[in-house]
Amino acid sequence: MSTPATRDPATPLWRGVVLLRVVTWAFALGVVIVHRSEFQRAWLAWAVVGAMGGWTLVSGLAYLREGGRWRWLVVLDVVLTTGLMLLSPFILSPTQYAEAAPLITTVWAAVGPIAAATRFGAGGGVLAGLVVAIGTGIARERLDLDVFRDGVLLCASSVLIGMAATTARRSAEALALALRTEAATAERERLARSIHDSVLQVLARVRRRGMKVGGEAADLARLAGEQEIALRALVTTEPSWAVASNGTADLRSALQLLATPSVQVATPAGTVDLPAHVTSELVAVTREALSNVEKHAGPDARAWVLLEDLGGEIVVSIRDDGPGIPEGRLARAEADGHLGVVESIRGRVRDLGGTAALDSAPGRGTEWEVRVPNTPVPNKSGPNKALPNKTRGRR
Repeated sequence: MSTPATRDPATPLWRGVVLLRVVTWAFALGVVIVHRSEFQRAWLAWAVVGAMGGWTLVSGLAYLREGGRWRWLVVLDVVLTTGLMLLSPFILSPTQYAEAAPLITTVWAAVGPIAAATRFGAGGGVLAGLVVAIGTGIARERLDLDVFRDGVLLCASSVLIGMAATTARRSAEALALALRTEAATAERERLARSIHDSVLQVLARVRRRGMKVGGEAADLARLAGEQEIALRALVTTEPSWAVASNGTADLRSALQLLATPSVQVATPAGTVDLPAHVTSELVAVTREALSNVEKHAGPDARAWVLLEDLGGEIVVSIRDDGPGIPEGRLARAEADGHLGVVESIRGRVRDLGGTAALDSAPGRGTEWEVRVPNTPVPNKSGPNKALPNKTRGRR
């Protein structure tokens, strides 16, 4: 059974298509009854209106079922509608043509483009409307103001219906995403309360007691403190790799999960939504820089990660208070085949169209400043404000 989240939001429009087709077929039937004696081939008129009635039943039963709105069926709908309309020259008499009598399909022919607009959107509806309009001109054997008027009305109505169907589907996707986010947030808050009352309190107690005892217990206390910070970050931030429907991911929450007792992360208050691959690459760059701090700056070194959203670009700064990098060391590492800095940091940033500047000297630590263009994201409320410049100098 379909759930509300999986139902087609355009279902009311499909019901309208079915109802319109029944009404227009009844109108076409009435026209045939009234003008039955004027046709040059009355039997063919009855055959066409019978085929129209059969297709009205078949397509109506299919369109009322969400599993029956196949693409090929909608295309066949437009083709069959146009084909039946092209039989008009074999049915209408010369007198009827001279009096500009309605074609055998009358307004029933307009339902095909509306169905196409409901299924494919405004573009598909306009294309179907043009096909039917061209068929109308061929069936009338002339191109006059009436034919152009019918074409404009078909295309305009298809645009309106197509836009309504597309808007309904996008709104339903946004609502479903909001509901999933709300449910995930509620579950995370519930887990956070449970963890705070149990695991976090135990880790905090172990950390305090271990620091008082000293020795090996102090090492355990340090590990407990790291796990406490990591666990707090995990239960208090949004899922870092939750990709939204527009293909974006929040860089802010992803970087916050890198915080440890020796690594402080400062981010804007709001989300920093970027294309998912950009977020992934910037997190990888930050991890690589922090890994270098751990390897080369010593166990007591501290690091700071600062994220800034400047509107037109994103800036990620990674600083440490280690001994710094001696001049020429990176060149020697690259010559020896150690390409961590060149490929993992500068190469990744270069592929994103950004820059990675390294500032380091013996005795004053190391700073990476990574800048990448901020790709506009749909539905973004606006750029987050950058943190004050004095934050960047904090140690």
